[in-house]
Amino acid sequence: MAEKRAKRLRREHGKEGNGCGLHCVTVSDLRVTIGDTEILQNVNLHAHCGNLLAIIGRNGAGKSTLLKALLGEISYSGKIEFTDVHAHIHRRPSIGYVPQSLFVDRNTPVSVYDLMAGAVSRAPVFLTRTATVRKQVEEQLRIFDCQDLMDAAVCDLSGGERQRVLLSLALSPVPDLLLLDEPAAGIDQNGIRQLYQTLDQVKKEYDLTLMMVSHDLEYVRKYADKVILLDKTVLAAGTPEQVFASEAFEQVFGVE
Repeated sequence: MAEKRAKRLRREHGKEGNGCGLHCVTVSDLRVTIGDTEILQNVNLHAHCGNLLAIIGRNGAGKSTLLKALLGEISYSGKIEFTDVHAHIHRRPSIGYVPQSLFVDRNTPVSVYDLMAGAVSRAPVFLTRTATVRKQVEEQLRIFDCQDLMDAAVCDLSGGERQRVLLSLALSPVPDLLLLDEPAAGIDQNGIRQLYQTLDQVKKEYDLTLMMVSHDLEYVRKYADKVILLDKTVLAAGTPEQVFASEAFEQVFGVE
């Protein structure tokens, strides 16, 4: 990604200058109960703009549920605050989201261009078939090196290709908070490496906060700024080195 493109996008979305779009995300005493089952309890965390916070834990630990609470998709008790650089508290920032997977019927004729054009132009797809919009879509897809997929049918994309397109879509427009739920799902090792390298560039060049659920511990150790080990509640928090060396990490992942 070119720094010139990043600066232009920040300027277009009002994020140019010495302030960032979102200073931090603070979660305090978050609880989620579904029926008689408590999925999350007393969850506290803090994520800063310009950082990658990785959320790790065993299956069923409540990681995806935490993202859904941040998205406002499920009810919760406790407090989620989004604070800008001027210490102004906002209840709802702009959020980009990349799910674990996207179900697309094999007979769906929607192309990657169709998927992206509405987000780029904020207009119905049938009004967006212009050279200007096509150039904008191509530039947005280029962030994740998938501009060659623009005319491909979404249903024909491989898992890795689909995730790169979804990442491009999540950054159109550039959000304050980017949530990623297992973005490396269905991607081979080379693709996973490229994904994390690109996320590292996104973190450096865009004014946003990244929060990611991941099972890729090797890459979390290398690329995350902060790690949360979750199992209904926060068992450990800190740098990757601190969390990976913790007794809680050993108990959860069986490290000897």
